[in-house]
Amino acid sequence: MRDDAAASGSASATMLAQESGTIDEAILLPPIPPNSENGERKWARDYFSIAAGIVSVPSYSGSDERNILPGFYLRGRVSGFAFSTRGTNLQVDLVRQRRGEKTDVKLGPIINLRSDRTGRIKDPQVEALGEKKLAIEAGVMAGVTHTGLVTSGYDQLGFRVVALKDISGRHGSWAISPTIDYGTPLSKRAYVGVSASVNLYGKGFGGYYYDIDPAGSAASGLPVYDRAGRKATVGKYTLGMAGAYALSGDLRKGFVLIGGAQYGRMLGRFSDSPIVSIAGSRNQWLAGGGVAYQF
Repeated sequence: MRDDAAASGSASATMLAQESGTIDEAILLPPIPPNSENGERKWARDYFSIAAGIVSVPSYSGSDERNILPGFYLRGRVSGFAFSTRGTNLQVDLVRQRRGEKTDVKLGPIINLRSDRTGRIKDPQVEALGEKKLAIEAGVMAGVTHTGLVTSGYDQLGFRVVALKDISGRHGSWAISPTIDYGTPLSKRAYVGVSASVNLYGKGFGGYYYDIDPAGSAASGLPVYDRAGRKATVGKYTLGMAGAYALSGDLRKGFVLIGGAQYGRMLGRFSDSPIVSIAGSRNQWLAGGGVAYQF
């Protein structure tokens, strides 16, 4: 299989990573395995992958109500430089991938639009707290992936960290998400992957999205809460799986059916916030599917 074998399989995970506009719950974005074809090209081959579908997500992070949203995905590589969208963010890998490399180091910039609680809030009490403004975040992603580990010469184990800082003056804080993932093609037609991540947030993030001041309490009927913004904390963990099946008979090209699901659990000070413990749920589920096209 060539170096783009896993890209279509990762599209379902990428679409699911939207969760109300956040990226902190990345299910799976497997790196591209090395090119096994003979040739004289120095860099791994160019490719593009696009996908569209629908996802079912909580109406805000911590909600027990759901929204059905469109999901989109774009991924590619040109002259060894890879780029991808994940939900509402764009990231670029500035470390060029050479042809035939089994260990791929990644490092590059990322920009994200965080739209949690900016609209489509179904719970009347949380809606009464008022909508939040769109946050623009910028940061760095870094990671390493090794190809050819367990089941075949094309399975992949990866570790990555995404660090983001608000540059729009909304929550004025930061978010860090370390993720480990594993994916493998089962054949030229089928692909499966799993991942796990933990999400850490600065105190400004917790205060902006999860604390409730006296005015908000009076408007919503929810109790005053100020613990989420007292200090940086782990706010959530996630476990996910994704899969793909090639309609063309080959995951590396043509149309591919994609799907996936994710379970998340709100933790600590975030889970104790009334918008979660009273108006929402600590358990967070996502699911989605669609069609990808790779060329």
